[in-house]
Amino acid sequence: MRNSNLVFKDYTPSQVMLLPPSLEELIEENHPVRVVNAVIDQINVEPLLKQYKPGGTSVYHPRMLLKVLVYGYLTNIYSSRKLEAALKENIHMMWLSAMNRPDHNTIARFR
Repeated sequence: MRNSNLVFKDYTPSQVMLLPPSLEELIEENHPVRVVNAVIDQINVEPLLKQYKPGGTSVYHPRMLLKVLVYGYLTNIYSSRKLEAALKENIHMMWLSAMNRPDHNTIARFR
């Protein structure tokens, strides 16, 4: 016997969005990732910047890498390979890194 009173919410996973949502819209205002972002934005990273040598190819900004490490530790992600995966799969990490995707070797060397 079918229940004709059932009503389901719309579910169309193959539906293409005309404009994808901004990650900014998807992160709650009081989420811990915003706290990490704000705190590290206030930290003087000049000692980190002095470790970099001029010339060569462009590198990831140390402030971004520091945010990724700190937020990773906050969420119990310690492995550089798992951090690399989170940067591709986790919207909070994507937002924090501004969609940058350093690989696990870059993360490990920075650490």
